[in-house]
Amino acid sequence: MDNPFFFFVLSLASFRLTRLVVYDTITSFLRKPFHEIVEETMLDGTTETFLVVKGEGIRKWIGELLSCYWCTGIWCAGGLYGGYAIWPAVFEPFIVFLAIAGCASFLETIVQKLS
Repeated sequence: MDNPFFFFVLSLASFRLTRLVVYDTITSFLRKPFHEIVEETMLDGTTETFLVVKGEGIRKWIGELLSCYWCTGIWCAGGLYGGYAIWPAVFEPFIVFLAIAGCASFLETIVQKLS
């Protein structure tokens, strides 16, 4: 990769795709078959929420992957870069779209911190 700008764009896209898969509500349907959210009442009366990975074997492996930001990030980065290497006409617009969304999320975080 000789272009630092493309590396930056790919990094932003990977960041945004990873957050989309691991955290965003809109993709919770992807995580639901692999995760269970359990609420537990503590001794002081507060409620704690825990994520429990469902199943065994491949189901558990996917559940663990989807609950780990760093693990999912590696797969997202590899998928985006590999897709771009194999099919750039399709993946380049997708990468740029995700990079714009990633940049917007950084800006929104800054605005929220300053407000």
